[in-house]
Amino acid sequence: MHTVLIPSEVDSSSLTESAPDNTSAEKIIFFHAEQGKPLATPWQVALTRSKMINKSALGKGIILDCACGSGIQLAAHAAHLQRAALGIELDSQRALASAVNLQTIAHSMDQHDSQRMNDTRVLCGDGRDGKGALESLQQNLELSQMPEIALLHLDPARPRNSREHGLEEMAPRLDEIFTGWKPFLSEGKRGPSLLLDLSPRLSHQQRLQVESMVDSVWPQIGRTWVWTSRGRGRVDRLALWLGSISIPNVARRYVRIPPNLQDEPLIIDGGESIQSGDGIPQKSRRPPRKGERVSLLDAALVESGLANVWLNSVTKSEEIHWGVVGGRRPQIHHDHPLRLEGNNRLLVQATGKIATLAHMNLTLKEVDALVRVALDNDIHKLTVRVSLDPEVQPKVQGAIDRQLARRHGKRTAFVVQQPEDEMLLLCINE
Repeated sequence: MHTVLIPSEVDSSSLTESAPDNTSAEKIIFFHAEQGKPLATPWQVALTRSKMINKSALGKGIILDCACGSGIQLAAHAAHLQRAALGIELDSQRALASAVNLQTIAHSMDQHDSQRMNDTRVLCGDGRDGKGALESLQQNLELSQMPEIALLHLDPARPRNSREHGLEEMAPRLDEIFTGWKPFLSEGKRGPSLLLDLSPRLSHQQRLQVESMVDSVWPQIGRTWVWTSRGRGRVDRLALWLGSISIPNVARRYVRIPPNLQDEPLIIDGGESIQSGDGIPQKSRRPPRKGERVSLLDAALVESGLANVWLNSVTKSEEIHWGVVGGRRPQIHHDHPLRLEGNNRLLVQATGKIATLAHMNLTLKEVDALVRVALDNDIHKLTVRVSLDPEVQPKVQGAIDRQLARRHGKRTAFVVQQPEDEMLLLCINE
């Protein structure tokens, strides 16, 4: 059985946790169940993703989120696509929060009295039971037949505070959702439409397993993997777009959401199917040269397998040498400056020309020697871009800052480690 909540009629008096969303221009206040805020999708991310959906490609029917949590992504889909929404949530307080948030977004967009809102519902119950949920909706709305689903969005729960987890630990499981909802998905221009919101921690092998599960139900359905990041080198959302919402002839998409709320996201399309590999560049072993350039790229971009696609758009025809391909600071070496126009600069942590090569490791004991090298190169600000112990890094950076603050250099620089060598590369910022 499903309990029906009507978003246009609910109130928030029994909900105790709320917070303004700083990614929305209006600082919209969203409600959450206990400990729900860390799991909620930021409004800027939710709306960006909804705007990427091609409205005309969808089939007829409503928008479904069968594990809707706080309902923020569902509210964005419904508002942008102008469709009635159905959210399902097993936890009663989260279901109520979802209904309240759907109401909030409708008010903020002056759509509270729209037909889509009159037909929007949140059900508290089992999100795997497609037939039962739609029967409850049909009865509540007094429809002559069960509605079809134009878009199914799934963001399953997964273990928190775990760097790795198996597909079977997601709740609800993908196979259960596919079985429960397949009969009710309408056909768009290229089949049914599904958006699977998956853990950014999934390994390449697990992504292949997801594709295999999809193919067992919808063989050869169109698909686009989408990596979304708000910066800090981290993938905030990893999703698989299927069927009519997949991007034709695009296997991978990387979306970098800018810090300025008014700016459009940077979108990079291309790459090969994940069946062809993870797309991570090959590391090249070669000695660095004074005068060549070093750039530290956005780690999330590299993880998406689209780094070389992006580099082809911002470099001349030249060979790129990859010094580091993993971790927080992927490192490339190249001869010409990158063409970083507009938001392309968001994908580079630092870029500069090697001024000198120092044969040392970066430790507190070596700070004095490194500062002398910096002074010899007229540097007044030197940023540490070396992987150090979290307790050591601020001490090293602080010691460098204090010593250089008493001098009068004119240039800014950063320092990186030559991979697998006791050598530091001092790079003048460009």
